[in-house]
Amino acid sequence: MMGEERGPTRRAVVATAGLGLGAALAGGAALAPRASAKEALPPEIWSGDYWAKKGDVALYMYRKRATPPHPGEKKLPVLFLVHGSSVSGRSSFDLSVPGAGEYSLMNVFARWGYDVWTMDHEGYGRSTITAGNSDIKSGVADLEAGSAVVARETGAAKFHLFGESSGALRAAAFAMARPERVERLVLEAFVWTGQGSPTLAKRAEQLDYFRTHNRRKRDRAMIRSIFTRDKPGTSDPRVAEALADTELKYGDSVPTGTYLDMTAHLPLIDPAKVASPVLVVRGEYDGIASVQDILNFFAKLPNPDRQFAILAGAAHAMTLGINRAQLWHTMHGFLDMPPRLDV
Repeated sequence: MMGEERGPTRRAVVATAGLGLGAALAGGAALAPRASAKEALPPEIWSGDYWAKKGDVALYMYRKRATPPHPGEKKLPVLFLVHGSSVSGRSSFDLSVPGAGEYSLMNVFARWGYDVWTMDHEGYGRSTITAGNSDIKSGVADLEAGSAVVARETGAAKFHLFGESSGALRAAAFAMARPERVERLVLEAFVWTGQGSPTLAKRAEQLDYFRTHNRRKRDRAMIRSIFTRDKPGTSDPRVAEALADTELKYGDSVPTGTYLDMTAHLPLIDPAKVASPVLVVRGEYDGIASVQDILNFFAKLPNPDRQFAILAGAAHAMTLGINRAQLWHTMHGFLDMPPRLDV
């Protein structure tokens, strides 16, 4: 039976890490990846560390919001961010890139009034490293344990869910399994069947390795390749170095489960069973899935409240690309959608 440890191990008001001067401000102000030195520093953001338990596995969770939580406050909308195959949660969504501007998706949405969470899946980052391969099914169990912590700490029965790459598969699979938990779902760099994917075709050359090994090597060159394999120039080279500096502290290997699922087991998601409103976002140059593959998925979603967006100048690593502010804008518009009045 899954449970979780009580409360955060640390709660503190922290200075926003790695912010460029004049980065995105709350309340719908313009979002600028780079800014003038004449502009004021953005406000501090509260953060807290938490742990969920999945049997014997400890899962690290991290939370950011504009102000500390306190009893009796008005509930904030909750946004839960799900990482991909090669890097952990905070490295993906709260990265500091000195001198390069704002790269923390958590900071941006915290300033917009969201209660933002992420977690390290089993075998990643600060979470327990096990003998398992941390496949999509395991990721759904992680989200089950993590969502219980979110519900306890925020009082929210439902929350917004964002997943990137294999994290989008985890998020969609969780939405199928626990539809009552998901308010709105954002799938970024998503793949459905994998047909027409040059990235997955190349990755399948190592399929035997993924079947016989539960972890794979991950070095600085591999992390750099995340930003160059689709379209060089869609990211700042400083981002890859900052990401490698941050992530390699957790070791030189990561689980193979999502790679195996994406090369041998697709499709994993039945769109007819995803009941929530859905935004599907694809970068123009993303090699993980063809436009047609995603459109075929999109057409089968049952909820009429759905959107499909292609962002020009973006590749697979959209959250850390030079045009990331377009993703922020697109997500915010979808998550802040006014309710229907005719039902």
